[in-house]
Amino acid sequence: MSPRPHSLQSRLSLWFAAQTLFGLSVICLAIYLVTAWSFGQKQEEELDNKAVLVRHLLTEAEKGGDLAFLRHKLDDFFSMQDDVTLSISHAGQVLFESTPAAGGRWVVRDIEVPWSQRTPATQLSVRIGVNMAQEALLLRRLAWTLLGAVVLGTALVSLTGMWLVRRGLRPLKTLAESTAAMAPDKANLPIDAMGFAEELRPWITQFNALLLRVQRAYVQLESFNADVAHELRTPLANLIGSTELALTRQRSNEELQAVLASNLEEIGRLSGIVTDMLFLSQAERGTPMRTRAATSLAVQAGDVIDFYDAMLEEAGLRAEVAGDAMADVDAALIRRALFNLLGNAIRFAAPASTVRIEIAQDSREFTVTVVNRGEPIDPTALPRLFERFYRAAHARDGSTRHHGLGLSIVEAIARMHGGRVFAASQGGETRIGFTVLRGG
Repeated sequence: MSPRPHSLQSRLSLWFAAQTLFGLSVICLAIYLVTAWSFGQKQEEELDNKAVLVRHLLTEAEKGGDLAFLRHKLDDFFSMQDDVTLSISHAGQVLFESTPAAGGRWVVRDIEVPWSQRTPATQLSVRIGVNMAQEALLLRRLAWTLLGAVVLGTALVSLTGMWLVRRGLRPLKTLAESTAAMAPDKANLPIDAMGFAEELRPWITQFNALLLRVQRAYVQLESFNADVAHELRTPLANLIGSTELALTRQRSNEELQAVLASNLEEIGRLSGIVTDMLFLSQAERGTPMRTRAATSLAVQAGDVIDFYDAMLEEAGLRAEVAGDAMADVDAALIRRALFNLLGNAIRFAAPASTVRIEIAQDSREFTVTVVNRGEPIDPTALPRLFERFYRAAHARDGSTRHHGLGLSIVEAIARMHGGRVFAASQGGETRIGFTVLRGG
């Protein structure tokens, strides 16, 4: 079981306290070490001064003539120096020794001083001691003072740091309360990013954009569900009505066959709607292309024209392909998109006109456009042509056979190939098509 993660507030407070403890410890340790070094230097200077003084006294005593004079001079001096001790010996015999103060912390130094009063001339062994108890006491007090400063400073900075962190994270709590009040159907009232800290504004902007996309998906889903219910209700009502009518009285075989044929047509329409809806749902989930290979777009367009040959002849239309390109695509999906576009163009093309499939390419993408002449499309309807179940007003005729998912499927196929769809209608010419990104 993984340990429970700390809150952001506690984690920042802990890091703040640890950083303060480390920083104060380093500073106080440096102060203590520098002070101890200064006291050490003072000890050395004190010993040097005392050594010079002792040498001077010995020199004066040597001029005086004997050890008694030396002892007298030293007693006079060290009677007033209780923080200094002196011991003079020769050949293991103590010639002079001052009485040190009880206790204390003594730092000593041994030196050799020449003495010519003996024959032959010899060296006196001199031991000088300096009491550094006062300095040691000051160092201990300084150590405890610095330790207390570290502890109290860390506690004080940690408490103020916790308060500052809590205060600094307050906008996050406010942001959480604001986001909790949001809903997909209220995305038109986004969170005002200007009321928060600059560091939070990019997150709020992204959240508002995400919520807007969720709202669009929410609205689209509601609309889609309503459209599906509407589209399925008509064929189901026809099936139920024709079946109930057939059962009201005894029918001949010919009448029953007509009813079954009508029901089969409605069932085929239902099957087509369900199949197209399933494909769109898979495309929305990001289902990849099944196959991918270099394909001639002109060849695929020619195959689609051959399939519609009888319908073109019945409508008195001609179809042609202009241009070609080798594209790395799913050929089956491209044919399906062309089927929908060409079928749509045949329905609305003017009699005795030519439907043209134009293929072009540039350094970035391939473009496939189906062009037909006929009644122009209302400009307000152009942006909605690729919506599910949408049919322009003049396209309502024959809507029982065309349920308004053809161009939505074209848009999904273009998106699966990294492309886009477009539509334009002006001057009696309608151009609807899609692009395929090079390399997908």
